[in-house]
Formats: sequence, C-alpha cells, structure tokens
Amino acid sequence: MKSKDRIVIQKILEHVRLILKYTEKYSEIDEFEADSMCVDACVFNLMQIGELAKTSLSDEGKREISGIPWNQLYGMRNRIVHGYEGVKLTIIWDTIKEDLPELRQELEKIN
Repeated sequence: MKSKDRIVIQKILEHVRLILKYTEKYSEIDEFEADSMCVDACVFNLMQIGELAKTSLSDEGKREISGIPWNQLYGMRNRIVHGYEGVKLTIIWDTIKEDLPELRQELEKIN
C-alpha cells in the first residue's frame, strides 16, 4: 500500500476513534440526541471520513482494502452535506454504534 494511502487510513481511523470516544457515554439514542454539541461533532467527523474515502484514498488503496464499504462511507457524506431527504439521527446513531466499531477493527488491521 502506498504511504499516502496509509496516511489517509490513519486520518479516517482518527475520525472513527473520536466519534466512538464522544459517544461512549451514551447507551441510548435519546441521550445522544439531547447533546447537540456531540451530534454536531459526530456528524462533522462522519463527513470527514466520507470525504477522505472519496477524494484522498486512491482507487488502488480501496481495492487493497476490499472489506470496507467505501461507497457507503462517501454516500453517508453526501447525504449529510447535501441534506438529501434530511439526515435521520437514527441512521447516524446506528452507524456509530453498529458500523464504526467494525470499521475501526478493519482499519486497525492495516496499521
């Protein structure tokens, strides 16, 4: 893997870690939803993950790490940025609690 791609993976991983850190104290979506600053921080970091996945990681790097749904990562970014049909907080919450731990685990294998 190219060193540039490794740097991008590290950046994505850092955004994932931040989101998981911000939300570790919440076990229910209602608690998360009540903390608008946390919601904003998590949404921002999700946008950054999607942007890095779309524009900074090479196609070769994406092929090498085929177990990650790259299209879904930048699809989430597009939904957030462009506000397609509004972004449902339940989708954000489910992504954080169900998908990001798996993403972190996959990315940590690379480093």
